[in-house]
Amino acid sequence: MADPLSVTLGLAVGTFAIRLGGYLLGSALPASGPWARGLNALPGCLIAALLAVLLVQAGPAEWTAAALCALVAMLTRSLPLTMLVGIAAVCLARTLV
Repeated sequence: MADPLSVTLGLAVGTFAIRLGGYLLGSALPASGPWARGLNALPGCLIAALLAVLLVQAGPAEWTAAALCALVAMLTRSLPLTMLVGIAAVCLARTLV
């Protein structure tokens, strides 16, 4: 079995390397142009893709919460409120259904 200190140090070095790599890569990304526009749109696309996969496998409680979240997001454009409504809706729907 590995020594706990060496495992901890190894994980710390790995974590630091990942963070440093992200910082160095982030500073090399373009600030304008088509690549910058594409990278700015990427987080929303990833969330939509993950949500689509989850909704395909979900039941009525999750579909109801997703519809309610979409409505709240369109009306208020408030991310925290949308998240709060979604969590409350799925908890309530799972309790009632």
